[in-house]
Amino acid sequence: MNNQKTIKSALISVFSKDGLEPIVRKLNEQGVTIYSTGGTQEFINNLGINVIPVEDVTSYPSILGGRVKTLHPKVFGGILNRQNNDSDIAELAEFDIPQIDVVIVDLYPFEKTVASGASEQDIIEKIDIGGISLIRAAAKNYADVVCVASMDNYAEFLQLITEKNGALSESDRKRFATKAFNVSSHYDSAIFNYFNKNHEEAVLKISETNGQVLRYGENPHQKGFFFGDFDALFTKLHGKELSYNNLLDVDAAVNLINEFKNDAPTFAILKHNNACGLAQRTTIKQAYLDALAGDPVSAFGGVLISNTEIDKDTAEEIHNLFCEVIIAPSYAIDALEILQGKKNRIILIIHDIELPKTSVRSCLNGVLVQDRDTITDAIEHLTYVTNNKPTENELSDLIFASKICKHTKSNTIVLAKNNQLLASGTGQTSRVDALNQAIHKAQTFNFDLNGSAMASDAFFPFPDCVEIAKNAGISSVIQPGGSIKDQLSIDYCNENNVAMVLTGTRHFKH
Repeated sequence: MNNQKTIKSALISVFSKDGLEPIVRKLNEQGVTIYSTGGTQEFINNLGINVIPVEDVTSYPSILGGRVKTLHPKVFGGILNRQNNDSDIAELAEFDIPQIDVVIVDLYPFEKTVASGASEQDIIEKIDIGGISLIRAAAKNYADVVCVASMDNYAEFLQLITEKNGALSESDRKRFATKAFNVSSHYDSAIFNYFNKNHEEAVLKISETNGQVLRYGENPHQKGFFFGDFDALFTKLHGKELSYNNLLDVDAAVNLINEFKNDAPTFAILKHNNACGLAQRTTIKQAYLDALAGDPVSAFGGVLISNTEIDKDTAEEIHNLFCEVIIAPSYAIDALEILQGKKNRIILIIHDIELPKTSVRSCLNGVLVQDRDTITDAIEHLTYVTNNKPTENELSDLIFASKICKHTKSNTIVLAKNNQLLASGTGQTSRVDALNQAIHKAQTFNFDLNGSAMASDAFFPFPDCVEIAKNAGISSVIQPGGSIKDQLSIDYCNENNVAMVLTGTRHFKH
C-alpha cells in the first residue's frame, strides 16, 4: 500500500502556531501552494511567505465574528474529492475548486478553557466547528489527503515531508488519519462530558490520549496499560518504571493520605491497597516510626506516603526498609540524597491537584461507574447513642480510625489508639472474622488494646462484635448504624461502659 502522492497544496488553519514555522518554510521550499485564514494567514504572511486567503477561494468573507470561515463547498470540495473519480475531478473544474492535498489544523483549546475556570460563554466559544469539520473531511479522504490534526503531530509531519520530499505513502496518510480521528473523538467526548457534568444522560464517554505500556499487568502473563496524565499528579525523581500493581497501591495511598491532607504530620504504609501502618505525630520521623511499628512485617515491599516534607532524619529511618515507592509533597535535599541510595526505589513528589469525582471499573461485559466516596466522617456528623460518651481522646481516635476504615477493603474493622493504627481486619467475609483478625494482629505486635477505638465500615447486625471488642479492652466504637437491630449493640455498650457513636454513612470498599 505505497500509492505515494506528492503534496502540492495545503490548507493551514491552527490555533497554536508553536512549531508551525518550520513546516510552512519546508512546504514553501517544496513549491506547495498554501491557503489559510485569519490569524494563521497573518502568521504566514509575517514569515514573508505567499499565502492565499480562503476568502479568495470562496469569494465569501469570514462572518459572524470568525465563527464561519472555512465552512464552504469550495473548501470541502477541495478536500473530499476522489482523485480517481472522473466525475469528482470534472466538478472541481466546473466550479473552480482547488485540490487540497494536506490539511493542518490545531483546534481551539476547549479542555484548557474549561480547566481555567472560564465563563460558560468563553467555553462555548472554544468549541471548534470549522476545525473539527476539516479534520473529519481530510481524515475520511486519507486516500488522497494528509490530515495533521494537532500541534502534537507537527514534528512527525515535518520529518516525513523532509525525508520524502513531500511524497507521502497511503500508509503514512492512513496513520495520520488514525491520529486525526483520535483527536476529533477525544474533543467531542470532552465537550459532551462538559455538558453532561451533572449526569443528565446515563452515558459514559471516556477518552484518554496519554497511554503508557506497562511491563505487564497484575501478573507477568497479563498485558498492562495505564491511561492518564501521571505527570500532572506526580514528579518522578528516581527509580524504576512503575508497574501495574505499583500504580494501584499509589492510587490507594493518595486517596488515603488525602484524608489527612491538612492535619499534623501523618505517615502511611500500604500493602496491596490497604494500610498496614499509619500514625500522626508532631514530627514526620515519629509518624513514620509509629506507622512502621503497626506492622513491620507487611511494610516490607510496601508503598510509603507522607502528608508533609520528608526530612533527613526520616529518610535515614526509611532507608533501612525495602520499599517500592515513596510519595511526599517535597523532600529535603539531604533526605533525597539518602533515599536515592537504592537504585530501584521509586521516589515521587505529589502535586496538589483535584482527583476525578467518579470511579470506573470493568464489570461483566461492561463497566460500573459511581461517584467517589468523598464523605469524611467528622465530629459534627456523629450521633451519640450510648449513656457513656467518648472522651476527647477517644473522639480523636474514633475519627482517625474511621478515616482509615473508609479506605480499607470490606469487610473491615480498624483498631486505633493515640492516633496510631494498631491493626485492621481486611477483606473478610464476616465482620466478626475481621474483628478477630484485627485483635490477633494487634496482639502479635504487642499493642495494648485497653482504651483503644474500633471503627467498622458497616453496621453490626448483632451485638457479638461489641462484645468481642469489650473483652479485648476496646472502650469506644464508631460505626454507621442502620441495622434494625442497632439497639442490641447499643444496649450491650450501655451495660458494659463502652462508648458508641454512629456516623450515618456506610463506607463499603469492594
